[in-house]
Amino acid sequence: MTDKQTGKRRDVAQEITDRIIAAIEAGAPPWKRPWKSAFGSLRPLRNNGAPYKGVNILILWDRAGEKGFENPRWMTFRQAMALGGHVKKGERGVSVVYYGSTTKEVEDGGGGEGSEAERTFRFLKSYPVFNVEQVADLPAHFYDHKGKDVVRTPPPSQRKAFFDGVGAEIRHGGDCAFYHRGEDFIRMPPYGAFDNPERYFATLAHEVTHWTGAPGRLDRKKGRRYGDEDYAYEELVAEIGSAMIGAEIGLPPDHIEDHAAYVNAWLTSLRNDKRYILKAAAEAQKACDFVMAKTQSGAPGGETRGEPAQAGVAGAAA
Repeated sequence: MTDKQTGKRRDVAQEITDRIIAAIEAGAPPWKRPWKSAFGSLRPLRNNGAPYKGVNILILWDRAGEKGFENPRWMTFRQAMALGGHVKKGERGVSVVYYGSTTKEVEDGGGGEGSEAERTFRFLKSYPVFNVEQVADLPAHFYDHKGKDVVRTPPPSQRKAFFDGVGAEIRHGGDCAFYHRGEDFIRMPPYGAFDNPERYFATLAHEVTHWTGAPGRLDRKKGRRYGDEDYAYEELVAEIGSAMIGAEIGLPPDHIEDHAAYVNAWLTSLRNDKRYILKAAAEAQKACDFVMAKTQSGAPGGETRGEPAQAGVAGAAA
């Protein structure tokens, strides 16, 4: 992929990583601030209403927060034209990504002289999208999200029913929230210990994300001790995963304090591995999908999810 202005090959993974590093250093990582307004926090949606997944959620939350966009829908230049609209003069898109694959014939070292075998190679590609607020003359329904797609906060009873549907064992008591992998239960402080119901359920979403990583579920590596690399990675997955679950059901994203040990570990890993955030976002998406599948309805109040099936890592990035 080549930059049209410089003629140099673009490194999309590095560009994404650099933006995430800058956001963390500024104290505003995108999973802590899915953009909010009077109608709540929303998942970013394609022009046809299907939700984005994986790292693309973080990319679009980050851009929406930067530019103050409140409309959740995004589209390509050509999609805008096909709908009768046009991107406003001077507006710049943001690159979202997807994984693809190609099959090539390569020399087969074990098949004798001149023998060849097919190998599949995965690659990361990007394309620019624009928020609906950057596009003029679209059909009216693209602009009426404030009146039509208002996110109303469900009552605590519906919140409880949603998390009951996940099937995790939740024990209450003490003043700490954590997931105990050895005994496979979530410990939560009493409901009344939280300053508002939303913080209780948002914290629970974080611990439920940890719960998905147990053996027999998604089987993620936990880490041996607080602050080590695997422990910090799992915390990053839980941070992003809880934000994704929150965006599905309208929970606030600002319920977890970023401990310095985690932040420093994340920054070190991001600087050393340009695909670190892509992998963490993919794991978080799997966790979110696991939770939503457990609840069947996909949202409090019976709202169904209507999103297309995605396969493998490609789906996680789409």
